[in-house]
Amino acid sequence: MSTLDPAILAMLKDPNSLIPTIVQDEATSEILMLAYSNKESLALTLESKNATYWSRSRNELWIKGATSGHVQVVHSISLDCDGDAILFRVHQTGVACHTGESTCFHKPLEFKFP
Repeated sequence: MSTLDPAILAMLKDPNSLIPTIVQDEATSEILMLAYSNKESLALTLESKNATYWSRSRNELWIKGATSGHVQVVHSISLDCDGDAILFRVHQTGVACHTGESTCFHKPLEFKFP
């Protein structure tokens, strides 16, 4: 089990909770997906540079691309100002979405602002 550096742990608002993690392509700045991290997945990501998340549906750690080959190599990690959200800037190999789309955000809403 990997452990998170105490200095990083201290920056997290609630290190025992799931942390929303926005994933952005480091070359294009396109938002690829939203996943969840916990302190163990964050420690593994920092250790390996391979994006590792907590799967809420499977209730287990999940290394992006372990089965699909569509890996995410993390180039930088930032915390938001409150320490309750993370931004991974990654190099994406293949597609980010399990549907085969390049990004999980491929369903635009049709509406007009007043």
